[in-house]
Amino acid sequence: MWTGWWLWPLVAVCTADFFRDQAERIMRDSPVIDGHNDLPWQLLDMFNNRLQDERANLTTLAGTHTNIPKLRAGFVGGQFWSVYTPCDTQNKDAVRRTLEQMDVVHRMCRMYPETFLYVTSSAGIRQAFREGKVASLIGVEGGHSIDSSLGVLRALYQLGMRYLTLTHSCNTPWADNWLVDTGDSEPQSQGLSPFGQRVVKELNRLGVLIDLAHVSVATMKATLQLSRAPVIFSHSSAYSVCASRRNVPDDVLRLVKQTDSLVMVNFYNNYISCTNKANLSQVADHLDHIKEVAGAGAVGFGGDFDGVPRVPEGLEDVSKYPDLIAELLRRNWTEAEVKGALADNLLRVFEAVEQASNLTQAPEEEPIPLDQLGGSCRTHYGYSSGASSLHRHWGLLLASLAPLVLCLSLL
Repeated sequence: MWTGWWLWPLVAVCTADFFRDQAERIMRDSPVIDGHNDLPWQLLDMFNNRLQDERANLTTLAGTHTNIPKLRAGFVGGQFWSVYTPCDTQNKDAVRRTLEQMDVVHRMCRMYPETFLYVTSSAGIRQAFREGKVASLIGVEGGHSIDSSLGVLRALYQLGMRYLTLTHSCNTPWADNWLVDTGDSEPQSQGLSPFGQRVVKELNRLGVLIDLAHVSVATMKATLQLSRAPVIFSHSSAYSVCASRRNVPDDVLRLVKQTDSLVMVNFYNNYISCTNKANLSQVADHLDHIKEVAGAGAVGFGGDFDGVPRVPEGLEDVSKYPDLIAELLRRNWTEAEVKGALADNLLRVFEAVEQASNLTQAPEEEPIPLDQLGGSCRTHYGYSSGASSLHRHWGLLLASLAPLVLCLSLL
């Protein structure tokens, strides 16, 4: 009786160590690719992007979920760094702010070349794995960053953007955000407007991953039906486990399965437990549910570290990834399923997006209609040049008729 009482804790400890050891063994060969990390925003918020400030040293950086030692401890081998600018920059300085955040990612990679390898392709990720570095990619978080311009979209691609989140927590003039589904925003595009459809087609042509985190359900469905390539949700979880509209409902998960797309689970407490508190086991519940509905190939990780104020107990920072993998192994995930969630699923989707691209195809050129643009600080060069000429002709005609009108009025 007493012998059994002593044995159970010992068995539990040994079992925990076994799964943790197994997780580390797997992750040495297949490190995690995380879909969304907001460290660049922290570098702006804390240091105004001054990387040479001694407090910004990424080896010793404190007060963040992410630094170099934590990335190493967490076996993070690939990271989409979020290039984020808030919704209040829309129709103002969104493009400038986006460029500055892309710049800080580039400078970060150059400043720590022993740790980060800046890449723009699936092949680049595999190269970083071989070199033992963190493959560093740029994800632009929020369609307002392109300022409703296909030319800006293409320029951001040239600068390294490899996914675009179609909206943040605000509508763009061409796509609806998730707050439409809560009633906190009014629908404008009923998902995607005709210009929004052109944005999706141009992203396909270029080979940029389309990210549906933050969008409305109508936008999710419209994009999944239109896109010629799989899409991602870079940091979203399962609506059936936590009924937040930032999460993915089951009918959309079934579309994810049909399109070979990917949901990278977010760790924000309010999207995990729908309360301010959550734990690692509850995160694993989301992973289990997505696997059950959409298949093991649809699961990934998008922790949202350094972008949220609260993270689950047991997942306090990026170093904790092995503990989450150990929990999945404890839940009888196979080694192949775990490797899929860690990296293989994202690599498969990225390769499919690259294969669907066609840079020899003519780019989308039709601009968004002028009356769909917001903001009072815009110039209108290029819009309605024919109409502008007509207005000038009418002005000349009226000017020439003015003396006649004056004479008639005196009769």
